[in-house]
Amino acid sequence: MVTDEIYEHLTFGEHRFHSMPVLVPELADRCVVLNGVAKTYAMTGWRVGWMIGPPEVIVAATNLQSHSTSNVSNVSQRAALAAVSGSLDAVVEMRAVFERRAATAHKMLNGIDGITCIEPEGAFYAYPNLTGLLGRPIAGRKAETTTELSELLLDEAKVAIVPGEAFGTPGYARLSFALGDDDLGEGLQRIARRRRLTFRGSTRPSTGR
Repeated sequence: MVTDEIYEHLTFGEHRFHSMPVLVPELADRCVVLNGVAKTYAMTGWRVGWMIGPPEVIVAATNLQSHSTSNVSNVSQRAALAAVSGSLDAVVEMRAVFERRAATAHKMLNGIDGITCIEPEGAFYAYPNLTGLLGRPIAGRKAETTTELSELLLDEAKVAIVPGEAFGTPGYARLSFALGDDDLGEGLQRIARRRRLTFRGSTRPSTGR
């Protein structure tokens, strides 16, 4: 069993993270835990992570990794050590900002005719259902799949999304809200304008500022 805990500190509201081997200790001897500094500590690109698991699995993974990617740079290791051994105060502030943007994205996406979106419970992505936009004219063009829709939106609205086909869920897409409040609102407005859609609710994002 593999459990990815990269977003352990980025949960919203009443939602709380729980580690599988902590909840079910009897799984510890066959559970592999993956984590890193890219998300919680905003160290994207430093390429520092870790794996916790049974000794024989760690030995095998170490042998494979050492011949594949060699070593993590000393600078990256020192920076990661400082991050994980330091205060989480900055992470708390970052989480609050992401939670506010999650609420904005959730409200605005659900306000667009043809789109439904569940409320994000953590991380910094929304994952709306876009099937209501497929086969409908958008800027004079039609998309039959979310892969085609993502290309269309990139061309016509200059907004980048990741189609659900990449995750095995066609009809959906991943939208990141790891950007400024104003940019988030502008991007979602562009999607609506290219389809000449109207928001069912307010067209102004709530930034909480």
